[in-house]
This record gives sequence, C-alpha cells and structure tokens, in this order.
Amino acid sequence: MAKTIVIADDNTLLSSGLKDFFSQSEKYEVVGVAENGTQALALVGEYNPDFLLLDIVMPELDGFGVLSQMETKKTIVVMMSQLRPDGFVQKAISYGASYYLAKPFDYGMLQKVLDGFDSHFAPKPAPRANKNLDERISNLFISVGIPAHIKGYQFLREAIKMTIEQPDIINSITKRLYPGIAEIYQTSPSKVERAIRHAIEVAWNRGKIENINNVFGIKIYSPNEKPTNGEFIALIADKLLLESA
Repeated sequence: MAKTIVIADDNTLLSSGLKDFFSQSEKYEVVGVAENGTQALALVGEYNPDFLLLDIVMPELDGFGVLSQMETKKTIVVMMSQLRPDGFVQKAISYGASYYLAKPFDYGMLQKVLDGFDSHFAPKPAPRANKNLDERISNLFISVGIPAHIKGYQFLREAIKMTIEQPDIINSITKRLYPGIAEIYQTSPSKVERAIRHAIEVAWNRGKIENINNVFGIKIYSPNEKPTNGEFIALIADKLLLESA
C-alpha cells in the first residue's frame, strides 16, 4: 500500500515537481498540495497522511505554526527550507519534525529520506514487562555509545530516572535536576553538568549517530549537531515512558 504525502510549500514550481516525481513511484502517493500553512493544516486533518513535506516560510501560517497546531501523531514531518540550518534544525525537531532538508535538494535524495522511515511503520514489539528501568537505560546507553566507566554515565542515568519520576524537573534543570544529582553523589551541580555533557560528546565522537537516530526511531541528529543536556535527557525519558505506556 502506497504511503501518503501532503506537500506544503508556496513555491508552486517545487510542489508540482515533487508531485510529478512521486506520481512515478508505486511506494508513494501525493494526496494534497497546500500553498500556505492554513491549507496544510486542513489537508493533514483531512487525510492524516504518512508524510508532510513542510516549508518553513509560508503565507498565513509558517511551518512552525503548522507543527504547533498539528494534532496527529502519525504523520512524519520533513521540513524543507532555504534558510540556513543553524538553529533551525533543533527548533524544527523540538516542534515535532523528524527531518530537516535544506533547499535546493535532489528529489531522489528526498525519496531516500522517506524510504529511511520504513522502520517507523513496522509493528513495534511489546516491551518486556519484567525489564527494570536501570537495565533499560543501560541497554540504551550501550546502543548510543556511552561507556559505563565515565562519571557522566551515572549522572545521566540518574537524570533520566528523575525526569521519568518528575517530568516537570526537566524545565528546572539548573535549579533542581543538577543540584538533586549533586546531592546524591556529594559533588557540585557544575560538575554534574560537565560530566553529562562529556558523556554525550563521547557518544558523538564515537560516531554512533546512526544508532542514536535508530534508538529514537527518527532521524534527529547529524554528526555536527549535538543536543543540549536537557534535550538528550528528555528524549530518552520520553522514549522510556512511551515504551512503558
């Protein structure tokens, strides 16, 4: 069965080109084309598509506005923009996008990006009910390349557990999370922050980016884009909470 696509871009030449390109594929079907953000929201609500190809700068409602008002969790959003990626990638991901594609791009490359989300549609195995939280966190750390011997490993694990137990603590990372961990391990909040940062950087330096993206089921990062401590903690905590739901 073909995966459905909605295209939202005020560049009609690009939209028609994409529609013609995907019309030649049996894997994908363009079910709607929007020239502004308001139309994009209406089409997403009507078709609940598998993919939304979404421009950032559009009339009436920009891409971030569309993301903030979308109600469906099914649709995978690929952002498309001529704006320089600096800062926009993380903002797009924080708003719910799964991929950021800088214009101009090759249509074939875009299809490869969509093909890469095949695992998103595969049935997810049920999590083991008897698997305790420490074991699940340890397995995630192994996957993303965070070694157990560094201090940040323990601090990061504690931070994730605290965020799962008190989700709002991630909004007070410097006032509550770091001091809370520091108190447990008899150290300073600044040392906690630096050690967690080091643990994340170790994973990136080991080149485990593909594993990290696979863990979260979406392509979030590239080798040049490291998350903040808070973003990384929140992503892992959210993933573990969803698996337990």
